Amino acid sequence: MEDNIDLYSDRGELLESDVPLKAISPLHNNAIKTTFSLAKRMVVADLAGMEKDLETGKVGGLGFQIKGRELELDIVAKAEEIAEAVEDKIKVIEDDDTDVDIVADGERLFIRVPEERFEAGVEYTTGLSAAASAVTEAVVEVFDVDMFDSNMVHAAVWGRYPQTVELTGSNLDTLLDIPQRNEGIGYALRNIMVNDVVASTQKNAMQATALSMVLEQGAMYETGDAVGSFERKQLLELAYGGLNADNIVYSLVEQNAQNGTVGDVVESLVARALDDGVIKVKETLPSGYDVYETDDSALWNAYATAGMMAAVMVNCGAMRAAQAVPSTILYYNNLLERETSLPGVDFGRAEGTSVGMSFFSHSIYGGGGPGIFKGNHIVTRHAKGAMIPAISAGVSLDAGTQMMSPESTSSLKFDTFGEIPEFRTPMDEIAKAAAERKGELA
Repeated sequence: MEDNIDLYSDRGELLESDVPLKAISPLHNNAIKTTFSLAKRMVVADLAGMEKDLETGKVGGLGFQIKGRELELDIVAKAEEIAEAVEDKIKVIEDDDTDVDIVADGERLFIRVPEERFEAGVEYTTGLSAAASAVTEAVVEVFDVDMFDSNMVHAAVWGRYPQTVELTGSNLDTLLDIPQRNEGIGYALRNIMVNDVVASTQKNAMQATALSMVLEQGAMYETGDAVGSFERKQLLELAYGGLNADNIVYSLVEQNAQNGTVGDVVESLVARALDDGVIKVKETLPSGYDVYETDDSALWNAYATAGMMAAVMVNCGAMRAAQAVPSTILYYNNLLERETSLPGVDFGRAEGTSVGMSFFSHSIYGGGGPGIFKGNHIVTRHAKGAMIPAISAGVSLDAGTQMMSPESTSSLKFDTFGEIPEFRTPMDEIAKAAAERKGELA
């Protein structure tokens, strides 16, 4: 891979120039490595939720209440003591990076489980289980709960587990879902809900697109889709579609923000691809229709991906609604293919996937809207890399049209993951990390 790119910010400002493509790879970029490490190690404990559940006896999820087993514990008031106890229990060695922060005025704990605990096992669920056990024991100790009531504390923390496969009704929250709910090998990073990504980036469309693309492309390395001849295709998609390489996404949105349509974005993208020499006219038919060709199908796909992100931002941004994401993806690709006679994003898989998504997100099935989809979802899993980032862009621009908004499904992510630079501003952090490696990878 000899490609060099310029990385721009979410405001169209140059962050780093002449970056080797390898420098944004999850194999080399330390910011991306940190993102993945924290995704498995960070756990949010909802202390206010535990206190309320114990006070009412409503533990284990919707519809569950155990009368006569209520406990009055001032958990939020004792947040500092609980935090100290939790940190002491999950710390492995004195100078490891264990951290327990009190956030949301004492209502939540943001727990970072040390890497040493993961080195002693093989599952990424170590973070969740270690935090759950530590919080349970800390609450029992701080309030001196006896053996007859400690099971209620366990239920308030762990939920209905192990009666259910997942922690149903738990007051813990993580980015990663449990392995049993992953579609297959390498799907952990694809099993993160769009709303969680949007909340973690504070609803910034460009940054949400970047974070979502990083997660999707990171998964490609785990599933084997970014090995050998396919690696360059995936990295170019990450660069141009997610990290605003050469400022294409930003400039396309800027050109079409005032009065542009999806068709206008297609026209702008084709003009940019022609100017940059990515495509050229192969022949002109008697009707006057130009048939295009490319000598670099991976780079064309990356340009097409950048255009799709811009089209979603222009269209969904104009209507301030995420419901148009699947139809925008569908018709952007349809128009692009008809205009150029070249394949659309992900060589047709984005367009095909959008048809099913239109049906399942708000057609006969209704549902909660685009924000609850994941790369692991049966509808969206087929377009590997570009589909979920486009949805993240649209949901970031939504003004409350979804039945299930980021505020309702992912409220814990705003003031927890949303305060970590690698999650809140991934474009900036990845560019810094790329600058550190570009000399040795050139």
